[in-house]
Amino acid sequence: MTDPSPGPKEGLDPSLLALPLCAAVAGLGLWKPELVARVANGLTETAFQSLDWFFLLAVSGMLLLLVGLALSPWGKLKLGRPEDQPEFHTVSWLAMLFAAGMGAGLLFWGAAEPVMHFANPPQSTPLSTEAASEALTQTIFHWGLHAWACYGLAALVLAWFAYRKDQPYLAGAPLRAVFRGVWVKPVAAAADLIAVVAVAFGVAGSIGMGTLQLQAGLAAAGVTAFEGTGGALAILAVLVVAYLASASTSLDKGIQVLSNVNIVIAILLMAFVLVAGPTSELLRYAVAGLGDYLVSLPQLSLRLFPLSDKREWLGGWTLTYFIWWIAWAPFTGIFIARISKGRTIREFVAGVVLLPTAFSLLWFAIFGGTALQLELSGQADMVGMVDADVTGALFGLLAQLPLSGLLNVGALVLIFVFLVTSVDSATYVLGMLTSRGSQDPPTLNKVGWGLALAGLGAALLLGGNIRAVQAVAISGALPFTLVMLLQAAALVRSLREEP
Repeated sequence: MTDPSPGPKEGLDPSLLALPLCAAVAGLGLWKPELVARVANGLTETAFQSLDWFFLLAVSGMLLLLVGLALSPWGKLKLGRPEDQPEFHTVSWLAMLFAAGMGAGLLFWGAAEPVMHFANPPQSTPLSTEAASEALTQTIFHWGLHAWACYGLAALVLAWFAYRKDQPYLAGAPLRAVFRGVWVKPVAAAADLIAVVAVAFGVAGSIGMGTLQLQAGLAAAGVTAFEGTGGALAILAVLVVAYLASASTSLDKGIQVLSNVNIVIAILLMAFVLVAGPTSELLRYAVAGLGDYLVSLPQLSLRLFPLSDKREWLGGWTLTYFIWWIAWAPFTGIFIARISKGRTIREFVAGVVLLPTAFSLLWFAIFGGTALQLELSGQADMVGMVDADVTGALFGLLAQLPLSGLLNVGALVLIFVFLVTSVDSATYVLGMLTSRGSQDPPTLNKVGWGLALAGLGAALLLGGNIRAVQAVAISGALPFTLVMLLQAAALVRSLREEP
């Protein structure tokens, strides 16, 4: 495959600042984890209180833009030359983008989030049947079209400019290619740097959350050797060895194989829970959840609670999620763009936005629906489980099903492989970003970023607070929202020049 033209030869090279900056944050987190958590929480809370309307409109606008492009005559244009064909089979393509985009997050929140909304819904009476329906709708909203629109737009912009305009995979490349003026060069250079920091912080947050969930799963399986902070760091060390080994291989050997394994195990686990659980009720949850989601989508997309005490709930959930997706957008965007050459814009939007949303809906209907049914029927205190330890919610649910021991092992393997795939993908992307956008970054570069991510993950683990981990992860994304809006404007201007 031909590599797009290398990045700018002069100006700010993000690798000169990004790695030292991330290393400094990791060092500060290892030394004073509570300080990092306090600063990150304060930054995100201030942004949400003053700019909640902006973030909600920005993400909703991204979704509308992608739908408009797919339905327009531009939807027939290929991401590449007319004769280019996709590099990866469609099933492998979907598996790789899904594993990189969501991965362990679905396992972490699959049962926990619907239960948390059930106990504390934004509008319904807590612990009521209405709250159960609202909980599922709200969860699907957080993980559905809006989430994948963030990923899809970031990927579409980079794929278009890489394969149609021979630009490098850098966040600032579309700005350099389209806009003119004295502001372009510094803004594009800042975009390159912000993208690297957003990727590093976002992936480090997922490493921290995933490691804590692995620790909870091992405890549920009766393995006591990994308790406490030392145990979490030991799990992290095993994870680091695994993803560095995968990062040392080529894209079609490491990430593609792991992604295919992921999707097979995930489907098998989901199918077993569907069959072993209250099957008819879960299918009703899926159908009703789809209907409620589609009906409520316009309202949810613009709901801000301006005169209500629920603004804190909005910041803690919806806005946190939206900024989380933007934090991951430069990572998933570059990775999805890299594997999407030869597909039309319409096919791209359908594959990146619609199909993963459908899978997420089914996932939460099955896992969240099972947890809600266990709670409503009195068979298990899922609310109490989640309150006690949100990281163990999935394993608390699996304990209520037949063959729970085998399910725990399968879930642990899935979480581990999802994490390895995500971090492997992240080291690849960070290697690209810090090697002038090369599609084949040096192995040493990828390994260096793998070690930096391990340091950031360890710093977050020492803090031991899920909300603090989330705050650190999304802090790098706050300025990247502006970068994505500039990229969207560059894409539209470039498309308008096409015959």
